[in-house]
Amino acid sequence: MSKNIEIGIRGSLSKEKFGDLVNLFETKAKKITEKNRILIDYSTFLEGGVENRNKDIRLRVTNGIPEIIVKIGEWGEAEQRKELSVITKEGAFDTLVEIFGALGFCKGMLCVRKSKVYEYKDIEFALVEVPGHSYYYEAEKMAHENEDADKIIKDIADVCKSLGLEVFNKQQFFEYIDTLNKESNEIFEYKNHTSNYFKNRFNL
Repeated sequence: MSKNIEIGIRGSLSKEKFGDLVNLFETKAKKITEKNRILIDYSTFLEGGVENRNKDIRLRVTNGIPEIIVKIGEWGEAEQRKELSVITKEGAFDTLVEIFGALGFCKGMLCVRKSKVYEYKDIEFALVEVPGHSYYYEAEKMAHENEDADKIIKDIADVCKSLGLEVFNKQQFFEYIDTLNKESNEIFEYKNHTSNYFKNRFNL
């Protein structure tokens, strides 16, 4: 049985702390990858909005590879969410946007992210840059549905504490999302989508 429950916590980083963690992880952790990602988060405009949703519905393209991703479960603080993902072929992102538009997903939040991903003490740390705006981290483990999620969350939190990292509580997380939506992310409306829009704009 595959591990499909994503368990994780997040917190903000200063530019200085982001640099410090990169330096630490480059020597003390296993580097997994670097990600350049464009995503459309359709969930923001579904019933429940940002705070009360139990489904996270997105299209994203990471290092040129498009993906449909749905996460099921509450989010905002310590999270335990089932992750469903289908990776598609390079160059298909605009087609996916058209398919979602035809299915009624016509408005989403368009986000650009860059991240460096490491494995440190059996935890995946993504150090994320919101270009021109801010930095944050995600600390995650994948688990089976029958594993003790509370223990895993405590283990992750203990490692974050040892690194001097602050962890978002639910209110802080949603305030940060609101700030990103106002200051960095942009609203995508399918009615304005033209053929090859994302290919032309982001060279996807």
